[in-house]
Amino acid sequence: MTAAPRMYERWIHELWNGDLAELPAIARGVVSDDFVGNWPGNTALVHGPDELAAVIRQGREMFDELSFDIEVGPIEQGDLVSGRWVATGRYQGSPSQFHGHDLLRRDGDRFVEYWVIAEDPTAS
Repeated sequence: MTAAPRMYERWIHELWNGDLAELPAIARGVVSDDFVGNWPGNTALVHGPDELAAVIRQGREMFDELSFDIEVGPIEQGDLVSGRWVATGRYQGSPSQFHGHDLLRRDGDRFVEYWVIAEDPTAS
């Protein structure tokens, strides 16, 4: 496995599934200081590892027992890495499962840009 797929596995397993108390430190090890995160309808929503950690925390705290698993990939092409994931947990007491796709651009051993498409598990 090359470095980029290992980086994506860290992105999912250490960052999105990681200890909430350690998110800022984990994020600093996974993304660059000038990292930019793009969500649908929120271009450049996140700048840097601390903002990324805050957004991840906010999303994860909406759920109980939330975990993310890689379903497809990671797939690497040049400086891009992509993957499809599934998240499972409990939302407002009910079982919840949703899927998403990540596309990340890397520079060296850190991700520098992120685009995500994901289902909205909170939509009725």
